[in-house]
Amino acid sequence: MVDLSVKIGNLGLKNPVMTASGTFGYGLEFADFIDLSRLGGIIVKGTTLNHREGNLYPRMAETPSGMLNAVGLQNKGVEYFAEHIYPQIKDIDTNMIVNVSGACVEDYVATAERIASLDKIPAIELNISCPNVKQGGMAFGTSCEGAASVVSAVRKVYPKTLIVKLSPNVTDIASIAKAVEAEGADSVSLINTLMGMSIDAERRRPRLSTITGGLSGACVKPVALRMVWQVANAVKIPVIGLGGISSATDAVEFLLAGATAIQIGTANFIDPAITVKVVEGIEEYLKRHNFNSVQDIIGALEVR
Repeated sequence: MVDLSVKIGNLGLKNPVMTASGTFGYGLEFADFIDLSRLGGIIVKGTTLNHREGNLYPRMAETPSGMLNAVGLQNKGVEYFAEHIYPQIKDIDTNMIVNVSGACVEDYVATAERIASLDKIPAIELNISCPNVKQGGMAFGTSCEGAASVVSAVRKVYPKTLIVKLSPNVTDIASIAKAVEAEGADSVSLINTLMGMSIDAERRRPRLSTITGGLSGACVKPVALRMVWQVANAVKIPVIGLGGISSATDAVEFLLAGATAIQIGTANFIDPAITVKVVEGIEEYLKRHNFNSVQDIIGALEVR
């Protein structure tokens, strides 16, 4: 048997395949397509302190080899999650992780504190990198000082595994990763979406209500892979890689670059069973290359 298990801080994953926030709902939406317990973890959609309606429509647009979104963290707030969603997902046999966002540091702290009280949520992913909100979000993730301030405040009230999601819309992502590591992050996940836009030439108008939005999908993979490799070589905490992963080969590339685990996002919209296919594909790759454990390939890139 091949050992697919990995650890993110104190959090044990049965395999390195997770879902990216905002692309898998609360997991329940995909239960008809796959056995959710086969995944290493499910990161549920972004949760904020208060109810958010999100941005005006249209807020999604297809692009070559990807998509743009400007959903804007639509959700009913952390209390609604705790009272109505949590009871439905708490017994799913995998790591249920909540993506937490806010408009200010105090929002992040209050939301994280409320999630910490939920016994069967073993970790949060702190979203300091969303490009689709006017307040908070990416504003905190584009400087070392901003990122450190949020992580430091949340770390004081959140005792479980703390993952910090980083923005690629920066000049030096490794420095920001080191800044959040110094403030107590147990792991970093990267990348969030790249800033992009799409124009309807016939109508001479932008395709998104917000004009710009977050670009994801296969087109961002080379950027994501490069950033994961840079960060994995700069920090001692585990790195979770995401961005354009749509096959087991893609996932293996991220693991070779130094990621301990990966997340699948946009590909879920194309094939709702892709996550399980990637788990099986990683296992097949390890067997084919005579590896006994996925640990054998993490960071094993041979750089000439």
